[in-house]
Amino acid sequence: MKEDQAAELEAVSARGWPPLVCEQLGDWRLHASRGYSGRGNACWPIGAPDRPLDDAIEAVEAWYRARSLPPLFRPADLPATEALRERLAARAYGPRTETLVMTGGLVADEAGGVILADAPDSAFAEVFLSTAADPEDAAERVEAVRRLAAPRAFARLEIEGEAVAIGAAAVDSGWAGIFGMRTLAQHRRKGLARRIIAGLSAFAAEAGARRIYLQVEASNTPAIALYEGLGFATGYRYRYWTRG
Repeated sequence: MKEDQAAELEAVSARGWPPLVCEQLGDWRLHASRGYSGRGNACWPIGAPDRPLDDAIEAVEAWYRARSLPPLFRPADLPATEALRERLAARAYGPRTETLVMTGGLVADEAGGVILADAPDSAFAEVFLSTAADPEDAAERVEAVRRLAAPRAFARLEIEGEAVAIGAAAVDSGWAGIFGMRTLAQHRRKGLARRIIAGLSAFAAEAGARRIYLQVEASNTPAIALYEGLGFATGYRYRYWTRG
């Protein structure tokens, strides 16, 4: 992906995952929620800050300390953030949780049985929470999903009346962001996630989207294989930078 396209997508994806609190430091976005998920509790250094780089880093640190949160930066691995990443390393920050930003076209595939709604119901939340390793982290993510901006859609598949697979999408600037993909453990490897994405693609097309983006941790090889099988490719990567 070209750098200007990645910069555009960075802005879209920052808007696409709304935190409890968001403030600006020039073009940088400071996100704060309840301190669990990275995207909802990190500085998104998109564009330029409104002050010299070291002063901006110190302002970010003070902003998070004032909210009893550890300072966390989420720079994309792009040339535009190279100076920031060098300064963070010099200040004893280190990277963790490598994440891929994958992009692809709308998926025209079998979406039989996918139920779409304009808000997440209790069944959506139940699947999300029951598939999570950390319930507090999952609860924060469910709250973020509830804040997705319209146009948006929430998809689920049911087996014998029970919700077993879910996903959500929000459309912005011709992009459909895919979020909250979850399948109950006993129903995985049945093609349900593929059908969810196809159903969300149909919604996205009606809402004016032309392409899809999603974010997946580099260690999640089964999900990456699924997305690559649907024609998605890695556009760029990001990592979270923190101390300790």
